Amino acid sequence: MKKEFAVIGLGRFGGSICRALAEQGMEVMAIDNNEDKVNEFSMIASHAVVGDSTDESMLKSLGIRNFDHVIVAIGDDIQASILTTLILKELGVNNITVKAQNDYHEKVLRKIGADQVVHPERDMGKRIAHNIVSNNVLDYLELSDEHSIVEIVASDKLGGNTIIGLDIRAKYGINIVAIKRGNDIIVSPQANEKIFEDDILIVIGADSDISRFEKKVMI
Repeated sequence: MKKEFAVIGLGRFGGSICRALAEQGMEVMAIDNNEDKVNEFSMIASHAVVGDSTDESMLKSLGIRNFDHVIVAIGDDIQASILTTLILKELGVNNITVKAQNDYHEKVLRKIGADQVVHPERDMGKRIAHNIVSNNVLDYLELSDEHSIVEIVASDKLGGNTIIGLDIRAKYGINIVAIKRGNDIIVSPQANEKIFEDDILIVIGADSDISRFEKKVMI
């Protein structure tokens, strides 16, 4: 069965999630209190509804508790975001992801039961900054405030060496969890696996250790 999603708030973040889910063939209900935005998504989402998400009776009438996942992507109105999340929780929605404006907003959202809290602007800013600083970094996924998963292109310095020969874990405290080579991917590579120039290394570790590895080995 297809999963059913509801996206509340059709600004840049909510709109992009709505489009991406629709492109993947998911059932998506788009909800916003702005009629123009709802009209814009009426041909993209499975259903598009004009409504105030702080109105419990409106959310009940949509059968919101039956959705597999609800994304609260309300823009600058922190009060509406918190109240909407609280109502969704009380109505028994199983999985709620909420966009946070700042760290204080996140603390409140977590206290009232949000399952996932995202900071799209901050996280995307970090990712872009990381990619700009290092030419070798293809992608960057923050796991916590101090740990990340990073895709790094192997330089000629690494080419021809084995993982154990480079002693990456002992020297830098990071782990290579996979290697992409052309169309192939080697998951949990063995210590004697040879690295070739232009391999894509998927590395996990503390940000400071990854940064040290990039500076010492990749440049």
